[in-house]
Amino acid sequence: MLSTLLTPAAGVLFGLALAAPPGPMNAVIAEESVVRGWSAGARAGLGAATADAVFLVLALVGVVGVVERFPMLRGLMIAVGGVLMLYYAVDAARSVRTSFLASEASEGEPIAAGSAGFRKAFVLALTNPYQVLFWLTVGVGLLEPGTVDVFAEAGVPALAGSVVVETGSPALLVGFFAGIGLWISGFPAALVAARRRVEALAPVVAGLSAVVLAGFGIAFLIDASGTVASLVG
Repeated sequence: MLSTLLTPAAGVLFGLALAAPPGPMNAVIAEESVVRGWSAGARAGLGAATADAVFLVLALVGVVGVVERFPMLRGLMIAVGGVLMLYYAVDAARSVRTSFLASEASEGEPIAAGSAGFRKAFVLALTNPYQVLFWLTVGVGLLEPGTVDVFAEAGVPALAGSVVVETGSPALLVGFFAGIGLWISGFPAALVAARRRVEALAPVVAGLSAVVLAGFGIAFLIDASGTVASLVG
């Protein structure tokens, strides 16, 4: 019974741990949230989460492994991801002058008008080699049936056997995506709550988003050029 409860709880924590760190996806979510409101930020997060669901399916059928076997394909993905991030960095920079007062009216726009955030995050996630790498490594471990003794793996033999998580179980995967869902709904809500208190937050977040996206874009392009150079040389 305890294992049945621990497995989805571990999945939730793991999903939160994966979704929370700063990076290009959270930069997009932050920009959409403070400029266009909670629903736009949540849709951007849903775009990233949808990409994870796609990778889950591809990992199940073994397609994701193709990227690992063909370095040139991986280099191409990194290059495309870098170009997209630079493009979205420019878009974020253009939002720096957008105030919260101007964005309040946009929160009531039809869903189609705010769907750009979903597409932006979805495409970025699909071309993110680090997300592919996650599903090639950790993701495969999540899908393979088995058990993980948390304290035994952490080197605490006195508590070995007290927290055992079942990998490859639907409960773990449900918990994993529930954790991601908590982040992509809670993070935009926190930003919007702060936005209503601090008028200057919108351009600051948009500017930081532009810097983060540009930084990752440049890093991706450098990585891609190094991959291509090593293969050609």
